[in-house]
Amino acid sequence: MTFIMDRTQLLNKLWEYQQQFGYISNQAILEISKLLNVSNIEIESVISFYHFFHKTPTGKHLIYLNNSIISEFKGFDEVKTTFEKETGCTFNEPGNNEFTLLETSCIGLNDQEPAALINFQPFTDLTPKKVKLIIQKIKNGENVKDFCSKTISKIRFTPKNDKTVIFRNYRMGESLQQMQKFSPQQIIAKISKSKVQGCGGAFFPTGYKWQSCRNNEDDAKYIICNADEGEPGTFKDRALLQHLPGLLFEGMTIAGYATGAKEGIIYLRAEYFFILPELEALLQEFRNKNYLGKNILGINNFEFNIRIQMGAGSYVCGAASALIESLEGRRGEPPVRTHSATKHGYLQKPTVVNNVETLCYAARIIELGEDFFLNIGTPESPGTKLISISGDVAKPGIYEIEYGTSIRDLLGIEMSQATSPYFVQVSGPSGECINNTEFDRKICREDILCGGAFMVFNRNRDILQVLRNFMEFFKEESCGVCTPCRAGNYILTEKIKKIQRGLCAQEDVDEMKQWGKIIKLTSRCGLGKSSANTVTMAVDKFKDYFNVKIAPSNFNKTVEFDMEDAIHEFDSIIKETQL
Repeated sequence: MTFIMDRTQLLNKLWEYQQQFGYISNQAILEISKLLNVSNIEIESVISFYHFFHKTPTGKHLIYLNNSIISEFKGFDEVKTTFEKETGCTFNEPGNNEFTLLETSCIGLNDQEPAALINFQPFTDLTPKKVKLIIQKIKNGENVKDFCSKTISKIRFTPKNDKTVIFRNYRMGESLQQMQKFSPQQIIAKISKSKVQGCGGAFFPTGYKWQSCRNNEDDAKYIICNADEGEPGTFKDRALLQHLPGLLFEGMTIAGYATGAKEGIIYLRAEYFFILPELEALLQEFRNKNYLGKNILGINNFEFNIRIQMGAGSYVCGAASALIESLEGRRGEPPVRTHSATKHGYLQKPTVVNNVETLCYAARIIELGEDFFLNIGTPESPGTKLISISGDVAKPGIYEIEYGTSIRDLLGIEMSQATSPYFVQVSGPSGECINNTEFDRKICREDILCGGAFMVFNRNRDILQVLRNFMEFFKEESCGVCTPCRAGNYILTEKIKKIQRGLCAQEDVDEMKQWGKIIKLTSRCGLGKSSANTVTMAVDKFKDYFNVKIAPSNFNKTVEFDMEDAIHEFDSIIKETQL
């Protein structure tokens, strides 16, 4: 595919310099500015927004250690200390010529924690002993690509009685062969009839979105695959990208056929750089087989191709509007939009944005038929759902479950084998926490939906540690545009710290709930609207826990700061000088 050198190539050019030199210099910014006709200031603003771009030199080996809550409970501190000791560097500070150490949020490897990326190659199930061996190999001159971890996900469960939809046998081109039997409008009708919904968390009807895009006549339309799964605890899309990437490509091609789009873009999170070579190779194989390109499968005037755009580290880019901003070469800040993406999306053209899982389901529905899909699950939520389970379970991994499966079954002996489950986080930090009185609830639209992350914590885990980790994540990932989100998440983090210090009164808890409402009602995008969900739910669902943590109403709230004690040493010095 040919690329026009305009602002849409900004991320690609920044990655070129980042990978070649380890950072993006002022000279690089000048060169990119002239090439793409984008001002220096705008380029610098983009660089500062993304986690993985650097304006100052870094070490030859850039190490990102995941600091998610699962990692914390699996030995993060010991692994972090060992990295620092073996490299002679400190995390989140300038390193040396050989190493730079940085903490980062979820890298999509929660089933294999603690985990790190070294030059964007994965290293999983880390222990101090493993870290010592890794650093020694690097110092001996070995290439990290030669000894990095294998990250193929474990598919722990699929429905029986021929009810598996995704993880069944895959034959390249099967869904495309079925597609050509129907007109574009018939394809949309089948997708609509199946009731398949977006699987990234919004659960918007897929058929409605495709129809809306098709109804808009334009000279160009786009299919964008959102492969930026940044929700802590989620790794289902990585499993699809590694196990069934062809199914994704076919789903995108079917969407292109149905809507009239000719170009597809996979927005792939930078944490999955290690998957990129295999994806590019398979795309070329699709082109060679005429599954991509012009007149696909001999269908006149049906042209569709796919390219991959690497992200650069920003959780908020998981929101469709922010993702489009990023693709267009800007900061991934969710804009205020007056039209849906299906009318004015990428480059102001009609655009469908679906995530990896949704597009894979679309391909299977065309391959197997919508009636097959409708005969599985519940009336309102037909089909199956992929769940990423991690935490205090014997079998972390990927579960393809039939909609209507209970949480108790997910935790039980036949599935994940949870150990004394107490606090369960559904759909990641932005989702909903549940206690052990809710385990009979079912995963479906009629009860509780799950975007994909399912984190289990037993009674030995500190709930406040979980909540603080979640809020630190949101505080770090907030783009900062909305004051309620920017300030509110900081305030909630400080409130949790105050509870941990034993200085929290009931009025602090009440204020937390009030701030949660303010953030939800006044934030622009989904990050702010959902960031306080778990904190505000937890104080009600785990009252026994919080009652122990909350100080009595007559507690001296100023005990944390003793003025006389604070100035005692100063007064002593003053008195001595006066003698």
